[in-house]
Amino acid sequence: MTTDPAALSADLIRCPSVTPEEGGALVLLETLLSEAGFDCTRADRGGVSNLFARWGAKGAARSFGFNGHTDVVPVGDADAWSVDPFGAETREGWLYGRGACDMKSGVAAFAAAAVDFVRNTPPDGAVVLTITGDEEGPSIDGTLALLDHMKAEGEAMTACLVGEPTCPTRMGEMMKIGRRGSMTAWFTVTGVQGHAAYPHRAKNPVPAIARLMDRLASHKLDEGTDHFDPSTLAVVGIDTGNPANNVIPARCTGMVNIRFNDTHSGASLSDWLNAEAHRVAQAFDVDVAVEIKISGESFLTPPGPLSRIVADAVEAETGLCPELSTSGGTSDARFIKDHCPVVEFGLVGQSMHQVDERVEIAQIHQLKSIYTRILQSYFA
Repeated sequence: MTTDPAALSADLIRCPSVTPEEGGALVLLETLLSEAGFDCTRADRGGVSNLFARWGAKGAARSFGFNGHTDVVPVGDADAWSVDPFGAETREGWLYGRGACDMKSGVAAFAAAAVDFVRNTPPDGAVVLTITGDEEGPSIDGTLALLDHMKAEGEAMTACLVGEPTCPTRMGEMMKIGRRGSMTAWFTVTGVQGHAAYPHRAKNPVPAIARLMDRLASHKLDEGTDHFDPSTLAVVGIDTGNPANNVIPARCTGMVNIRFNDTHSGASLSDWLNAEAHRVAQAFDVDVAVEIKISGESFLTPPGPLSRIVADAVEAETGLCPELSTSGGTSDARFIKDHCPVVEFGLVGQSMHQVDERVEIAQIHQLKSIYTRILQSYFA
């Protein structure tokens, strides 16, 4: 008996698990995994549902883990969809629905591979699945809660694969061995409100925020590294909230987002941002308040045994040798990298978060085969 990953994907899509709602997705997976002999534990926290599942002995010398999420982003305008977003409709070899690409089909593929693997060739070690309902949300009570649960219970993975979509256009062309760090900074410049005809009686915060945003955007953070492109800073907002053309506002805000490589840390960039804000505050005689949120630090799993196992499995099933990339946004691998070596490989991600999100059904089966090869090679 084999587990059909496409049918499982459809069943998961029918669960309306818009973050942070569980929607029945983890209940479905827990039932499947428990029947296959996995020890399953819910590691719910903060209103978020999470599932930890292990086949094999706790503390095994070799313990391969898969990580993924069943929560999805909202559907947006439901009338813009040509299908029911949670109907799991199939058309001409494609499976449609919210989460089809990101990433219920990925979860279905590794769950199906894990179930069939332990049934057919029980490994000398453990297979662990950590599945969260908080990847598309704040990501505070999801994979972090699962890792906290594992630490408290003496559970461990010796290697992990995150099943997020990683391929830009063709199945097999890219895997992730690291991710850039991500942070956002908000600047509030406070001056003195006044009449636009008498600027000498006011302290205008608008030129100050313009100067600060220009200084930040014009600064070259680095030249890139062997595995990372140059870090980037994007100005993503400037606002006064002032509708009057004859009033100098008292306050103006600016917002920037930084994606940074391993030549920086969140702390070092925070120091630079604060120093630039202080410099502008002095130059314009205004107050500048800075608020910074670091979403994740950059990390790299250097090319080695884990990436070779994954790359060899991908090439065997697709004929493509995947590029070892660190591009893209953040993922829950940023938390797992502190626990064990971690890489990412999954589906083509072109339709994720879009209207009529979909996945080619043949790719779901192909992904299960890749994950099966990875398990076979890891435990060989």
